[in-house]
Amino acid sequence: MKKYLAAVICAFFALLYVPSFAQEIKSQFDPKKLQLSYEVTDGKYQDKPQTLAVLTLTNTGNLPLPASGWTMYFHSFPALKPKEENAPVKVEHVNGDLCYLIPTAAFKELAPGASQRIELVSGGQVVNDSRTPHGFYLVWDQDKSKGFATAPISVKKPDQSWVNWLQAKDVYAQNKVITDIPEEKLTKVFSTPAVYHETGQPFIMTTTVPIVTDAAFLQEADLLADHFGTVFGKKPVISMLGTGKAIRLQQKKGLGPEAYELRVSPQEVVISATTPAGAFYGIQSLKTLIPAAALAKNQHAVSLPGVRVSDAPRFGHRAFMMDVSRNFQSKEQVLKVLDLMALYKLNVLHFHLNDDEGWRLEIPGLPELTEVGGRRGHTLDEKNHLQPSLGSGPDANKTSGSGHYTKADFIQILKYATARHIKVIPEIETPGHARAAIKSMDSRYARLMQDGKPEEAKRYLLRDLEDQSVYRSVQNWNDNVINVALPSTYAFLEKVVDEILAMYQEAGAPIQTIHMGGDEVPNGVWEKSPAVKAFMAANPGVKGKYDLWDYYFGKVNDMLNARKLYLSGWEEIGLTRVQQNGKNVYVPNQDFKSKNFHVDVWNNLWGAEDLAYRMANAGYKVVLTNASNLYLDLTYQKAYEEPGLYWAGYLDLDKPFYFIPFDYMKNQKVDTNNDPINPAVVFKGKERLTAFGRTNIVGLQAPLWSEMIKTPERLEYMLLPKLLGLAERAWAPDPAWATEPNAAKAEAAYNQAWSAFVNVLGKRELPRLSHYAGGFQYRIPTAGAVVENGKVLANVQLPGFTIRYTTDGSEPSEKSPVYNGPISEKGEIKLKVFSPSGRSGRVVTVVNKAS
Repeated sequence: MKKYLAAVICAFFALLYVPSFAQEIKSQFDPKKLQLSYEVTDGKYQDKPQTLAVLTLTNTGNLPLPASGWTMYFHSFPALKPKEENAPVKVEHVNGDLCYLIPTAAFKELAPGASQRIELVSGGQVVNDSRTPHGFYLVWDQDKSKGFATAPISVKKPDQSWVNWLQAKDVYAQNKVITDIPEEKLTKVFSTPAVYHETGQPFIMTTTVPIVTDAAFLQEADLLADHFGTVFGKKPVISMLGTGKAIRLQQKKGLGPEAYELRVSPQEVVISATTPAGAFYGIQSLKTLIPAAALAKNQHAVSLPGVRVSDAPRFGHRAFMMDVSRNFQSKEQVLKVLDLMALYKLNVLHFHLNDDEGWRLEIPGLPELTEVGGRRGHTLDEKNHLQPSLGSGPDANKTSGSGHYTKADFIQILKYATARHIKVIPEIETPGHARAAIKSMDSRYARLMQDGKPEEAKRYLLRDLEDQSVYRSVQNWNDNVINVALPSTYAFLEKVVDEILAMYQEAGAPIQTIHMGGDEVPNGVWEKSPAVKAFMAANPGVKGKYDLWDYYFGKVNDMLNARKLYLSGWEEIGLTRVQQNGKNVYVPNQDFKSKNFHVDVWNNLWGAEDLAYRMANAGYKVVLTNASNLYLDLTYQKAYEEPGLYWAGYLDLDKPFYFIPFDYMKNQKVDTNNDPINPAVVFKGKERLTAFGRTNIVGLQAPLWSEMIKTPERLEYMLLPKLLGLAERAWAPDPAWATEPNAAKAEAAYNQAWSAFVNVLGKRELPRLSHYAGGFQYRIPTAGAVVENGKVLANVQLPGFTIRYTTDGSEPSEKSPVYNGPISEKGEIKLKVFSPSGRSGRVVTVVNKAS
């Protein structure tokens, strides 16, 4: 009996001990020892546009992963679901792209060294890893407030044929039209000037040569001296009087607002302009005359080619849109981008400062905007920061998802841009894409309610607390739209706008407009909001979502006009929905067409090919922002190894270059799948740009959305060299090939212009950017290659770059043989392109079979 009692007591205490032991195991198990891999096994699963893949968990640690008691969060778009009903895990969606999986009863403890395979089904095809899950982290049930990152997931490239990936032979065919042009025959000024002549009489620049400037251009002279300081290690002297050999900045009446004249002779360099902006652009052209190699180390003297240039931009609005909301970039990186923009005469930074995933600008009096909305990390309630997004990870202090610009940072950015004649257009994304602002003001509301200040708590609230509306945005958010019926919404916008204007005033920076967003508000919003119903009852003319839309932007426009600003936004701010032939279609809103709305029109796809022209013809000021040709975040090639998105197609260097602003339907060659199109079918019945509409095209813009951009290096890779295509098209005169009616002549003229462009980039501008402003990590192209007559032929998009190869299976290095002609060796040939500074691109492989 005593033995039996002792056994019972021991068993009892053992039961008490097991849970704590299990908790100890859980707390000791290192999630970084959990190795994850993802492999697509069927890219057309069940003959449908969906993907079957295997997620494998491998325990590389010394302790088991328990069978339960944990949740694994991750990011995925599109959504994933287990293939089988009795799968070892269940997958649930949280919000946005955040999902989680939890073990089911079928999941067994994962012993050290063991693996667990999980079959998952998702919509669409996987062309690159932008559509694969990432950002995994583990949360223990015993403390759900903390998240622990796992090892980075490895994704294996699918080798099945359902994706028609770009091949080396395709790249070879694209590059065949490119001819190698000797550097001495290339235009030495970039972007291509309106009038350009070489005299053959160079100017020798040394540190003893002064810069003599008129008083109007002192600031520009100082920037030029700074650049020569990086070339020589010492800045030249600046004076307002001087004779003899010199660089002279002279004010000349009668030139355009951004026009300049540049004359380089053996005795002097003269830049003439009417305005400081014109003088500045003349200086940028002078800087591109300096050989790229001169920036690699300090020089004693530099030879500048003798030229005569008369130049002015084609478009007055030459914009780059930088998204720092999805993933943050530091102030230093923004300043570096401004240096790049200035060199290539881009004059507008559209600064995308807020979105669902982040608010990046300090607003005095609203600290939650950056304390909560400017940080992302694992959270149960988002009171202190936003949930992770886009793979940003569980730690709010160690992520590309966190960060903001202080008031002092922003003022410094504004001053830096203004000195370089770049206007900064701040974007306050509303009423959709506003989740970071909404959650921040929720946090403010909770704080002030706790302090017993209900009226102050409601002052800037952006949502109706009683709203039961159900919706999902394109990015899968169900709570990202501001309620436009609330007076507090407009109080918030006025507060933000006034604080931003105060920063511009302190910086001495010009501001004519604020971009208020306006895109992608989903169906279902505001439908079950008591505040909206009360507003409609008091305003009988407002009957639904589209009337609310018009009311909102009308009110926002009035608010900006009262501050002597005009309204900018995405195309939707100037659209309304009507019925045509029994279908709901979007057309230019007649109520706003004469109110100086400036619209960035991005959609030229899926039936909206002519939308930009329709809006310009209707009277809206249009910035061409065509996704198919100008969205820099799109991947360069249809290649698995290339980073970037591809929802609007694939965007290599050529697409911004061959963009024809006033007849862009003429330059469309492929669809979003990279397949050739039939223009007669695709553009049948589409509206063309009228003479009046042409007067409303104010310029071009290239956006770089940052969903996939977590580092400065990735930003620069996606930015360059594509941005130089935009710079050329926005500044240079209308090329002859764009208006040539004869198709054969147009093609020949285009091939000649394209060859000149890539030769300039490969031999002058990209080598310059290897050193300029600290150096840029631009993308180096892949080699084109084909097997013909038993030999491997190769070529490159950028003449001046070098192809190296190996035949032994190793990866080419700087010591590998240089490709100078057909390769006769048999077997696997690996080729890699190297820049003049020695950086390299990725390897391509071809097989030269023995006959």
